Amino acid sequence: MTYDAIVIGSGQGGNPLARGLADQGWKVALVEKKFLGGTCVNVGCTPTKTMVASAQVAHYARNAARWGVRAGRPSVDLRKVVARKDAIVKQFREGLQGKIDQRSNLTLHHGEARFVDAHAVRIGDDTLESERIFIDTGVRPLIPSVPGLDTVPYLTNETVMELEELPRHLIVLGAGYIGLEFGQMFRRFGSRVTMVGRDPEILPREDADVAAELRRALEAEGVAFILNANTTRVATAKQGVTLKLDGPGAPRTLSGSHLLVATGRRPNTDTLGLERAGVATDDHGFIKVNSRLETSVPGIWALGDVK
Repeated sequence: MTYDAIVIGSGQGGNPLARGLADQGWKVALVEKKFLGGTCVNVGCTPTKTMVASAQVAHYARNAARWGVRAGRPSVDLRKVVARKDAIVKQFREGLQGKIDQRSNLTLHHGEARFVDAHAVRIGDDTLESERIFIDTGVRPLIPSVPGLDTVPYLTNETVMELEELPRHLIVLGAGYIGLEFGQMFRRFGSRVTMVGRDPEILPREDADVAAELRRALEAEGVAFILNANTTRVATAKQGVTLKLDGPGAPRTLSGSHLLVATGRRPNTDTLGLERAGVATDDHGFIKVNSRLETSVPGIWALGDVK
C-alpha cells in the first residue's frame, strides 16, 4: 500500500498532522499500536489533570475553614476518581476516532510499525510505503537499574492511575515533574507521601530559588522529602516495600506500602528498526533532528518527545 504520507504514532503531534495532511488532499496512513491519542490522552495530560482536579477538590474541602466554610473531614473514593478519569479518557479517544472517520483519505492502521527501509514500514503482514514518513512514537517510563527493583510490584505514572485503594504510605522514587505531580496528588487524596531524590534539591534543571519555594509549598501540605540520596536496594517488605538509601550521614532504610518509580522517560524507538532506515539517534535512543524536525534521512521527520 502506497501513501502520500505515513504518520507513526497518534499523539499530540501525529494526530493533527495526519488530519492536516489529509485535509490537503493527501492519502495518509496513521499507525497506532495501542490507543488513539498517545501519551497525553491516555496516560499523560488528560488523565493526570482529571485526577489532579479531584485531588484539588479534596484539598479545598480539607482546608475549607481557611475560607470560613465548615466542610467536615472529607474522604476520597479513589475507585470513583479513577472511573471518572477513565470515562473522560474514553470520551477523548472516541472524539479522535470520529475525526478520523470523517476523512476517507485517512486510514488508521492498528499495530506496531517497523521500518523495512527508508521508505517502507511493516505493520503485521502489511507493508506501507511512502516518500514521507513522520515518527511520533513518544516516550515511556525509564526504570533505573536498582538492585531488587525488578522483584517488587512498583508503580509507574501509568499504573499508579489504576489504583482503586489509597496507598497508606506512597514512596516516590524521583523528584522531577512527574513524581511531584503524583506526590502532591496522593497527599491531597490522603496518603502519606515521601519523595526520594538523588539531587540536593528537587527539579535540578530549574532555578534554585523556584525549586526551593515549590518544595516548601509541598512540605506545607505534608509531603516529605529525602534528597541527595541514592537508592542502593529495593526489597519486598511485610506490608509493602523497603528502600535502602545512601547519602550524607549514615545509610538509612525507608519503608512504605507502595513505590512509584518516576525517574525519567525513555524514547519508544527500540522496536522501530531505525537502523534499517538509517535514522540516527543519540546515546539514549532519542531521534536526532534539525530545526525543521528532519532526521538524518531525507523524507523522514520526528516530532514530539521521541526527538
